[in-house]
Amino acid sequence: MIKKIPWWQPQTGSKEKEYIEKVLLSNYPNEGELTYLFEKKIAKLVHAKYAVAVPSGTIALFLALKALGIGRGDEVIVPDLCFIAAPNAVDLTGAKPVFCDIDPNTLNIDLESFNKVINKNTKAVIPVHVSGRGADIISIVKIANSNNIYVVEDACEAFMSKHKGKFLGTIGDAGCFSFSPAKTITTGQGGVVVTDNLQLYNTLKELKDQGRLARGTGGDDLHKIIGYNFKFTNLQAAFGLGQLTYLKKRIGRLRSNHRLYTKNLRGVEGISIFEAKIQEGELPLWTDAFVEKRDKLDQYLRANNIDCRRFWFPIHTQKPYRQTDRNFPNSTRLSPKVLWLPSAFTLTDSDINYVCKCIKSFLQNSNE
Repeated sequence: MIKKIPWWQPQTGSKEKEYIEKVLLSNYPNEGELTYLFEKKIAKLVHAKYAVAVPSGTIALFLALKALGIGRGDEVIVPDLCFIAAPNAVDLTGAKPVFCDIDPNTLNIDLESFNKVINKNTKAVIPVHVSGRGADIISIVKIANSNNIYVVEDACEAFMSKHKGKFLGTIGDAGCFSFSPAKTITTGQGGVVVTDNLQLYNTLKELKDQGRLARGTGGDDLHKIIGYNFKFTNLQAAFGLGQLTYLKKRIGRLRSNHRLYTKNLRGVEGISIFEAKIQEGELPLWTDAFVEKRDKLDQYLRANNIDCRRFWFPIHTQKPYRQTDRNFPNSTRLSPKVLWLPSAFTLTDSDINYVCKCIKSFLQNSNE
């Protein structure tokens, strides 16, 4: 029996334990000094001025939109093929998510479709950098600026990935990262909003902590605005600080995974890998492929102890957001054909080579 090859696998080590022990000894597990240290490290890594840690990537998106004044009566444009967290975050603000189609070459937001759905109620756009591939964020920002639209980057899958020399998440008005278990580093659940705007940063801090700019006493505090409880605990921060010590090695492995898939499967009939521009700084969190016989390949790989993950259903097909397929030809066509291949940073060259061997075997036999 061949060992099981996971689609993804989080990994922990001794560093997390060291930081967590510090929290336990301090007897202060709530948000505090380690959270602030974690925020500073994230900001420094992506060359942002400010970072605010929150409980999840979804909440990061919600708070970024809320801090920008997005609310009831507003519309926010979201690509139709992404994780449902993005439109759900829009819904949390009271605004309406409006969907646009995707570019079939990158699975990211399509500029022509984006332009078409802009109207007088459009207040923001959420470009999603799928699998770490950068959307055409420079063009998106240009279009947004000409229409007085805010840009909140969903970089939840793009931590440490670059586009034209800048880290994704730092090009728009705000950027959001996720540190859930299927990410390069994890804090269990968690997210961060980054921005270079001091006023936005202060509003984010108030919104996440009951309207208080500085840590409160729980008693005679002044609450300048209506806020919420979206604090990030020292325990989560301790875990994240430990995870950051492995970041460089993990980045190297993810890039190596993608290069091996690209090399081994180039020219193979029936499958094509969505390109990650590694030489330009993109970091492929996951390697995704277009496969005409996707479901059958997925079943075959599972039978050979290889886990994959099928791509999302288009948002417009989900019950809360249902719309006609006619408006989204690209996402409708591509969604059933895209598969995330095993991409964990715990994999070895031998693992990737075995996966490629199985893929070639399946495709060769199915094409005969």
